[in-house]
Amino acid sequence: MNPPVIAAIAVGATCLVAFDAFCLADLVRAERVSGLTKWAWAIVICASNPWGGLAYLFLGRADPLTGPGEATGFPSLEPSPPPPPPPPAPAPPSAPALPPTPRSRAGDGRSPVPIEVNQLTKRFGSVTAVDGLTFTIRPGTVTGFLGPNGAGKTTTMRLILGLDAPTSGTALVGGHRYREIIRPLRLAGALLDASAMHPGRSGYAHLRSLAESNGIGRQRVTDVLRVTGMETVAGRRVRDLSLGMKQRLGIAAALLGDPPVLIFDEPVNGLDAQGLQWIREFFRSLAAEGRTVLVSSHLMSEMAQTADHLVIIGRGRLLADQPTSQFIESSAHRDVLIRSPRADRLGPLLSDHGAVVRPEDGGLAVTGLDAPAIADLAAAHGLPVYELTPRLASLEDAYLDITTDSVEYRAGERTASR
Repeated sequence: MNPPVIAAIAVGATCLVAFDAFCLADLVRAERVSGLTKWAWAIVICASNPWGGLAYLFLGRADPLTGPGEATGFPSLEPSPPPPPPPPAPAPPSAPALPPTPRSRAGDGRSPVPIEVNQLTKRFGSVTAVDGLTFTIRPGTVTGFLGPNGAGKTTTMRLILGLDAPTSGTALVGGHRYREIIRPLRLAGALLDASAMHPGRSGYAHLRSLAESNGIGRQRVTDVLRVTGMETVAGRRVRDLSLGMKQRLGIAAALLGDPPVLIFDEPVNGLDAQGLQWIREFFRSLAAEGRTVLVSSHLMSEMAQTADHLVIIGRGRLLADQPTSQFIESSAHRDVLIRSPRADRLGPLLSDHGAVVRPEDGGLAVTGLDAPAIADLAAAHGLPVYELTPRLASLEDAYLDITTDSVEYRAGERTASR
């Protein structure tokens, strides 16, 4: 027999053996199969080459999202939780619980896992994006990470996640540098850019590839799609998803490893009203489970309703690190609204006692004296008061007060065209 013929036969035999090995490996990894048990499919693949393997690939594989199957035969490599209940509506009003998945040793869920930033500095050439930041993000609370455009929020998050190397200082997650974690998705999940996905992949394929890289089973992919309301559209390509759907898919990716630490950069962009309500409740539920939740956003109204604690930076430096309620109460925008038929006498009287008085909506806005002091003063002089309303600053007011000198990008006044 000619040597070329022998070589061709050898190559063909090698390909057939490799094809059988591929089919058997896929069979071992599969959580469910259709038609036969795993043992029966293994015999079919080995006994009839290559037809047994082709039959398995076309008839035996069970898609976890669409195909019925059975978990009989030899066990899969990953422990599988019970099958999920029927899918809810795409946007659930509240966040359903996720079954846990095994975590790495660094994030085993048995002890708090904080984010610790110590004298963190990052320079890009002559530009200092982060300048000596020191703060701790603690478990059990939703921490809002605020600052003007260009303040260094995204850069700080990238430094925490090891996507950029710091010029100096440290950023630790549970006492570890993120780059040192073997399976990082089991310690910290993050959403920094909802568009950072391959546009040609389906949502399910995107999550499946991430799960494979961290040793996470297929069932977990189904679970996070369900909990984020994306199960019914998981087969669509990423390019066909709206911004809100991409945000939900990014949140699903962050949840894959059931991590004790979650980091989100502008996660509410593109979400509708129902989505905003869902994500607000979802973040609270994650913090209630003892997780460390860090959320960056420019929507002050959302942060006021969601964040328990605030870390505010400007020009890369720390401006505030305190509970949300305490931060708002410390604002200078606190006054008392008074309505009285004798405002002409009450106003000068309050000014004589050190208050700052300005007319507002037919009444007086008073700063420098609190409501009880104003009431006592009016009563002592026999002046009637119809309304006495203490008014606290909003989070937006307090935020603007503290960041006024840190804004790098200011819009100019509009000039008339000629």
